[in-house]
Amino acid sequence: MRSNSYSLPFKTVENCTKKQSFDISQMACVRCGPHQQRSSDGMSCMCLPGYQLTSNNGRFSITCKKCPKLYPAVTQDGWNCIRCSSGAIIDNNGRCQCPTGQILVEKTFSGIPLTEAKCILCNIISPSFSTPDTSGSHCIRCHETFIETTQSCDCQSNILTGGLCFLLHPKDLTFSVVTNIIYEQGLKVSSAWFATHLKASAIACLRFANLTACQAVGNMCVMIMNSIDMTTNLDDACTLYHAIFKKTHMELQFILAKYDARGYFLNWEKATGGTLQLCPDTIPRLNAAYIFGATYQQSCALPVSKLLSTYGETYFYDIYILYKGEDGEDKLRAIAIRNLNLQYNGKFVNRDKMMNTWYLTRRIFLVDTLSGREMNLDSQPRVIRVASHIKISVNLVPNTLQGKIFPPFMTISYTDIKIQDPDQQTISISFSVEYQMDLITAFQNTKIALGFLSGLSAIYSMLKTASWKRRIGSPLIDIPTVLKFMLFYAGDLANTFFIVTFGTGLYWLIFFKGQRVLSVLLPTPSQETHFICSVASAFSLKFLQLLHKLGNQLTVDIFFIDWERPKGKIVKSIAGGGDIKTAPAPVSIWRTYFVANEWNNIQTIRKINPIFQILAVVFLLEIVGFANLTTMDPYTKMGSSAESSVTPSSRILRYGVAATIWLSVGLIQIIFCTSIYERFVEDRISQFIDVCSISNISVIILSYRCFGYYIHGRSVHGHADTNMEEMNLNLKREAENLCGQRGLIPNTDIETFQIFITSKVREQYDKIREPLNWTRTPGHLVNNSGDAVEQRMKAYNTTNRFLGSFIDHALRDMDYVVQDKLLLEKIIGMELHEPIDKTIFYNDENLSFTDVLYYGNEGTLLIFDTLFFCIVDLATQNFIFASFLTYIQQKIFQFIRNAVGRKNLAAKTLIDERFLL
Repeated sequence: MRSNSYSLPFKTVENCTKKQSFDISQMACVRCGPHQQRSSDGMSCMCLPGYQLTSNNGRFSITCKKCPKLYPAVTQDGWNCIRCSSGAIIDNNGRCQCPTGQILVEKTFSGIPLTEAKCILCNIISPSFSTPDTSGSHCIRCHETFIETTQSCDCQSNILTGGLCFLLHPKDLTFSVVTNIIYEQGLKVSSAWFATHLKASAIACLRFANLTACQAVGNMCVMIMNSIDMTTNLDDACTLYHAIFKKTHMELQFILAKYDARGYFLNWEKATGGTLQLCPDTIPRLNAAYIFGATYQQSCALPVSKLLSTYGETYFYDIYILYKGEDGEDKLRAIAIRNLNLQYNGKFVNRDKMMNTWYLTRRIFLVDTLSGREMNLDSQPRVIRVASHIKISVNLVPNTLQGKIFPPFMTISYTDIKIQDPDQQTISISFSVEYQMDLITAFQNTKIALGFLSGLSAIYSMLKTASWKRRIGSPLIDIPTVLKFMLFYAGDLANTFFIVTFGTGLYWLIFFKGQRVLSVLLPTPSQETHFICSVASAFSLKFLQLLHKLGNQLTVDIFFIDWERPKGKIVKSIAGGGDIKTAPAPVSIWRTYFVANEWNNIQTIRKINPIFQILAVVFLLEIVGFANLTTMDPYTKMGSSAESSVTPSSRILRYGVAATIWLSVGLIQIIFCTSIYERFVEDRISQFIDVCSISNISVIILSYRCFGYYIHGRSVHGHADTNMEEMNLNLKREAENLCGQRGLIPNTDIETFQIFITSKVREQYDKIREPLNWTRTPGHLVNNSGDAVEQRMKAYNTTNRFLGSFIDHALRDMDYVVQDKLLLEKIIGMELHEPIDKTIFYNDENLSFTDVLYYGNEGTLLIFDTLFFCIVDLATQNFIFASFLTYIQQKIFQFIRNAVGRKNLAAKTLIDERFLL
């Protein structure tokens, strides 16, 4: 710039001295007043230590006064002088400071300043457990980790990190953590974030299964680029993360004391490696039985000859579980045995369901080839006894986040085999591990939700029934009304069952598969059966709703109003004489045929592409690996493993995964179709409305006796039966706004309406078409087919004239008004005003006439497809087969809808079915 008249010297806070502050209004340093100094941020002035405020009119308009010697300190707000009590000191700012563990009190409860500041000790004794807050002015409860660890607010000799106190367990983790981050070019930063949170988050994740803490450790691992340094004894974020992962994926450690038949102790053996499993398999698959939290099932059929050759000696086992005691030492607890073959006073007491009648033991054997030998000990046994079914049951302690369990117990069943032909004889063997948990509360909550939503569904169905009664013009409550309510309620109840079951399946999928330390188990088999019954109920009710909707769609009354008028007259001779007369030129029927075919083609279009839906679902489940989330183990693994092949699938998890994937793909398709495809590529529904307008054809649809929809297709150009040149000229004029708008009301664009017609209009409509019904009844047979065609043509022309006159307000006693629906009417789906004298046309920009098409019932179809897919999968345990059958089902319903809909269209529009392609 040439002129510097308005330039200012560049100053910042750093340029100001201790006696100056920075004034942002002048962008300059301003000297503070007497007995003042710069504040900590440098943007204002404050009194010197030992000086009190006497006035404050702004950051630079304060006055200060020295405190007397008797009251040398200043209160925290700076307005009063005060003396400090014994034990307190005056800090560098001239204010009283209390010792650690005490809070500073300078005013009474009502706000009156004290002459002497008091230091009050926070009560650290139970149940108070209080400690000063960060400001030192209030006593607050100390953190729960302090209380749990030391029953005080002092961490003592335990681990204090991140504001948390943890009990010292040296065997858990190495607590010398790396808080330095090395960036590119060797730049090393000592991270305050890592120093504050890494150790605390790692301990909280490991010991308390705190998911937030686990996520924080994972985030810090990402911050160091997921790098691991094994060259140092210190633990960085990723090393800690992987160590926690290994420690939290526990195993049940069973130890077996092995004895021979004479009672000699032989050795200790681990249960891993197939010691208790008679079925042969690979070591990883055998050891998968003892992965904590993973339900395990294995079965096989073994030849008796193999048992005789392998188990020539009979061994006995006492089974213990190995665990860590509170002192960190290894402990053993004996496993109770429920022997189903045990008899007490001649009764199999262990086969009862009541646990208080059981008689539990400790020692087992797997194969007894010794006691069944008759002649001598070297002879082949006449009978052998085999542990054919072994099940280990583990019960989780409820309301715990640390994977605590009750002592496991084993159920064993023996089978006696009389030796006849060992090479041909076989025996079925099974070994399983199951986990159980008390889930009564969870299922009670599910029942409460189901009951509450069922009540709401009943109310909603009543509103639908009341709306239906209004729309058919019948005020009486009769048997059809009750049946209609039941049909409406079936659909709404299906939605209720689906919401509850889908929410339940998704809940178990998230919380069971997403846990790091086992704290939630899947429902028991009986509870799972109730769940499957709910899914089956949802499917049955939704199937009934779908049939109801299809029945309504396949019986709607529809008619195409042709607005085209003759352009002139033609000359024709009268048959049987030589007279000649003129008649109006006929109007082409091809436009009506064309619109009818377009309507026929959009009857089953959907926002979802069925082929893409099937392929995407199969790809996500089988290729990506979401199907692996259905196994009954609490670990999230997308890939298959040796363990997954022997871990059965949970039907609840299968339902959760299948329903989530199917719904997600469907919803994505719907969003893509409505927001992108229909906006930028092709919108079949809007195109049909355009075709009606170009063809000079309006469509009236009566889905109920007195309710339906109207599409105004009257051409703004007067004629549509013209040549290509004039048609293109008309379209150009319309694009350049050189003609009127297409709406029913002048100067509007609204072409679609909901209509609520009077009973008088409906009666006249039925009267015109009544002769058509005579041809279908034995008592009113016409003479020949020619009369039937003539009757059909007469009814078509009369209906066209009547409806055209009605739309043109040409019938005085059958007029209509156009209005908007009230918000309440839109919400409850029911019209509050009945048409008595005049029909009501409701503006409908949402194109709700699609309710009589597949297009407007996408939600019902999507939920039905989801339930069908899930039901087939639950029955067959095969996602690919379920996908195939779902596609076949879609095609069958589509074929029925097209075929019957085509016949109904021909019958109601009086168009010959041969012209519907």
